[in-house]
Amino acid sequence: MSATAPAPRVIAVVGPTAAGKSDLGVFLAQRLGGEVVNADSMQLYRGMDIGTAKLTREERDGVPHQLLDIWDVTEAASVAEYQRLARTHIDRLLAEGRWPVLVGGSGLYVRGAVDNLEFPGTDPEVRAALEDELALRGPGALHARLSAADPEAGRAILPSNGRRIVRALEVIEITGRPFTANLPGHESIYDTVQIGVDVARPELDARIADRVDRMWDAGLVDEVRALEARGLREGRTASRALGYQQVLSALAGECTESDARAETVRATKRFARRQDTWFRRDPRVHWLSGAAADRGELPARALTLVERAVTA
Repeated sequence: MSATAPAPRVIAVVGPTAAGKSDLGVFLAQRLGGEVVNADSMQLYRGMDIGTAKLTREERDGVPHQLLDIWDVTEAASVAEYQRLARTHIDRLLAEGRWPVLVGGSGLYVRGAVDNLEFPGTDPEVRAALEDELALRGPGALHARLSAADPEAGRAILPSNGRRIVRALEVIEITGRPFTANLPGHESIYDTVQIGVDVARPELDARIADRVDRMWDAGLVDEVRALEARGLREGRTASRALGYQQVLSALAGECTESDARAETVRATKRFARRQDTWFRRDPRVHWLSGAAADRGELPARALTLVERAVTA
């Protein structure tokens, strides 16, 4: 970098799945002299490669990628632990005069890494009671309770996502406040530029369908079968990952493989909409077109944005 180049800051490349974040992150890290810090909650798991569209070593093009493959599929995800790990890498890179490039579509993980966010602890008794209730009554009943206590959380969390519903209800009981009240305003602890990769819905839907086809062709079913032998089905977080949950159902005889494939496409499209909604709420995100017609110009535009000394 030249003497007139801006001092390193944190870059966060965000947006919905299949928008093109990973390739842009590699480009920016190469050009600026930095490393990619993963902010995709499912790419944290070892062996979950095909279904999470994890870049291969060749696709990383020599750029170091941090926080990939750090958890076993039996471990429950912890955004508080992720926050600690991500900030360790961010602080190290900034101290070295290098650029941390945070890449991923897990909104809470991105905010946990860069924002002034503190996550309430857990209460084993409260958690155990809620998990017992979940097992007895199912996620729908608990989701109805969550929606009554915190309508915004009820809208943000799927009625089928028992793990997140339990966590939200646990936080409400521990803090006495709505779950969403524990997410403060958009206040970063780092000098951060957030770049959102924007793809129109019809094109993004087509990309998602194509990606799922390629995952199946690349051996997703075999990957899930191998991970099942390593405890995937018992993993509270990993077993619910898009594609993995659907293939596990097919392997259990609950649906056909064709049904699992179609449901993966539908569920991923729904997830992409929720991701887009989450990031659109953040006024600090600078949106750049990742459409096919603009894909060739996206890297240069992103680089210009970063080098313009824009603080989001």
